[in-house]
Amino acid sequence: MTLTAGDFEYVRALVRKDSAIELDSTQGYLVDSRLSGLARELGMPSLTALFEKLRAPGSADLMRRVVERMTTNETSFFRDPHYYDALRTIVLPNLVAARQRERKLSIWSAAASSGQEIYSIAMTVDEVRPPLDGWYVRLLATDLCESMLARCRDGKYRQLEVARGLGAPQLVKFFERDGADWQLKKRLRDMVEFKVMNLAEPWPPVASMDLIFLRNVLIYFSVETKKKILANVRQVLRPDGWLVLGSTESTFGIDDRFERHEIAKAIFYRPKP
Repeated sequence: MTLTAGDFEYVRALVRKDSAIELDSTQGYLVDSRLSGLARELGMPSLTALFEKLRAPGSADLMRRVVERMTTNETSFFRDPHYYDALRTIVLPNLVAARQRERKLSIWSAAASSGQEIYSIAMTVDEVRPPLDGWYVRLLATDLCESMLARCRDGKYRQLEVARGLGAPQLVKFFERDGADWQLKKRLRDMVEFKVMNLAEPWPPVASMDLIFLRNVLIYFSVETKKKILANVRQVLRPDGWLVLGSTESTFGIDDRFERHEIAKAIFYRPKP
């Protein structure tokens, strides 16, 4: 299947309008690959047929599926493991000590995709659970795509997916076999609350958070959208809470009201006093 320049610009404008994500002019190959796959799933003979239907009246559902396909990002369990090492050994114990009086802990995965990040967080929380017995622990997972959140809720992963980042002891402790797939145990799935949310639009009310994972998200937005998102983060992140960005991302030059901290070889951000 071959993508025309006009079709690429059409998708680029559609994705920008619905998600504020900016597709780079060099990403035609990505649009071609992902939408060719969607066309095949829908039984369409070509990308031309898909775009004809996309431009026709009454195509809102197809538009939504195109945007979801283009905004679904690569993920894996315990991606960049030094972040989870820092979370387990330093960040979570320090937050637990700071919250002894209220006995509440809130953690947000703001671009949950297919769930590997929020469930990696849940497994890490479970590993430090004894001090959290009797606490209210809230894990929130949000994403633009309802289909991705449906996958999150299901908590079922293929062999190839669990092989990326999970060891045998973790599989035995946290998963159960389901035919050729692996099903996350119910007690882990029940730890997580799921909500659809577009980070680039005005935010609905969000409870105060102790830890926000916003990894590998800002790179897709314009500078102005990044500024708006980080300003919103500062409104919901507690003064002694932590923000986690992707390894290639930074608040530098975008929002100078965050401090950068290196914790166990991982970079975290905290609002300036």
